[in-house]
Amino acid sequence: MSTEKVLFKDEVYAIQGAIFEVYREMGCGFLEAVYQECLEREFLRRDIPFRSQPELGLKYKDAVLKQYYRPDFICFDRILIELKAAKSIAPEHQAQMLNYLKAGGLPLGLIVNFGHFPQVEIGRFVL
Repeated sequence: MSTEKVLFKDEVYAIQGAIFEVYREMGCGFLEAVYQECLEREFLRRDIPFRSQPELGLKYKDAVLKQYYRPDFICFDRILIELKAAKSIAPEHQAQMLNYLKAGGLPLGLIVNFGHFPQVEIGRFVL
């Protein structure tokens, strides 16, 4: 039996409930922007604290870059959510998530793929 603790178990459970509700209602086949708006409404309905498309600064060595990253959501000030509407979560999506977690200094990220059928696909990434 594993004694490993699951990071932010209750928060992720709440987020997943909202994700499943959006997928149940909308299904697959829409653009990411549609799921972004639906999930934002569902987070509000469920009182899940979030920031939608916040700017995260990037650094190279000791220099702050002009470029920045805008994740789809940051929930509970510590869980990064990146939405996709693809056939499946690809290795480049996984690499992108790990870079975003590192850049944002966040411990946990979820890739949510609404394009997968017959159910939403959720990848969990810990930095």
